[in-house]
Amino acid sequence: MARRRPLLRKPRGPVEHVAAAAVGVALAVLLLGAAQSLLRSWPFLAVVAVLALAAAARQPALDRARTERLAALRLTLAQVDALDDQAFEYALRDLLIRDGWSARKVGQQGDQAADVTGQHPSHGRIVLQAKHTRVGAKVGVHVMYEVKGTAGPVHGADIAVVVTNGTLTRDAMAWGDRHRIHWIDRPRLETWADRGTPLHDLLALPGRPAKRRIGWRRVA
Repeated sequence: MARRRPLLRKPRGPVEHVAAAAVGVALAVLLLGAAQSLLRSWPFLAVVAVLALAAAARQPALDRARTERLAALRLTLAQVDALDDQAFEYALRDLLIRDGWSARKVGQQGDQAADVTGQHPSHGRIVLQAKHTRVGAKVGVHVMYEVKGTAGPVHGADIAVVVTNGTLTRDAMAWGDRHRIHWIDRPRLETWADRGTPLHDLLALPGRPAKRRIGWRRVA
């Protein structure tokens, strides 16, 4: 197989030297033109920099305003019912923030039974599984199994909660009570979202995270 000649080599002969010099001059002209363009546009660049600094300085005030707005957040059941699944998850996130949790929405396809996660300095890490319904369907015990199996080992949660604007079956509520999976049905959701009762008071959460996280073994 023939050896490939290098793409770059030193110019040979006067013609190639002249061509190389021409290329060098062209590059120098391009660079000089770019430098001159930057110099001419410095007022625009300065404005952009000032705006960026102003936005950065304003962000803490925006964060405080958002926190103050969420502190007064109230949602009626009618408002909750009108939400879609995604908006319901964002609403639960905002309710957690209102109650002093740093929370974020994580629900998506393959979320392994976690739609919202949060952290609290006194209560530890929480995971919420949201079940929004517009037809009054009941949440079955299988949802409790799924949350039990993933809350601790997958999400590192100290507290797991199933939240619905509908109802839960008796088996689901009883199983959750036995295995430390909290649940919020329609009446409890009204107390939390509309009346403003903090989640940790509503669920009587301990003042410190439990030493043992939610069990990792799936219970049938």
